[in-house]
Amino acid sequence: MLEVDNVPEIEINGVTVEIDAEGFILDPDAWNEDVARYFAAAEGIFELNEEHWRVITYLRDYYKLNEVAPMLNKLCKETGCTLKRIYQLFPAGPAKGACRLAGLPKPKGCI
Repeated sequence: MLEVDNVPEIEINGVTVEIDAEGFILDPDAWNEDVARYFAAAEGIFELNEEHWRVITYLRDYYKLNEVAPMLNKLCKETGCTLKRIYQLFPAGPAKGACRLAGLPKPKGCI
């Protein structure tokens, strides 16, 4: 018999979202803006501004086309944010911060 590990879940505004042990969404299609706000608040970001949304939108769009997160230099170039600014916006960094808020799986080697 195949054993299935329990997958952690969170409930956000009545929607159940499965996450991995590090808090990354398992299904990027389960993401919505409430999920981004939930993860942001958990990281001490209590308001997502236009720059946050520009980075989040870029990450989601790039992932939809390529099924991988972009490399850091591409993220900075395409969003107009310096690496320093990315860390100001997402103190946990581009992978554990920005990608998590964007509802992407944990990046493997990119970002």
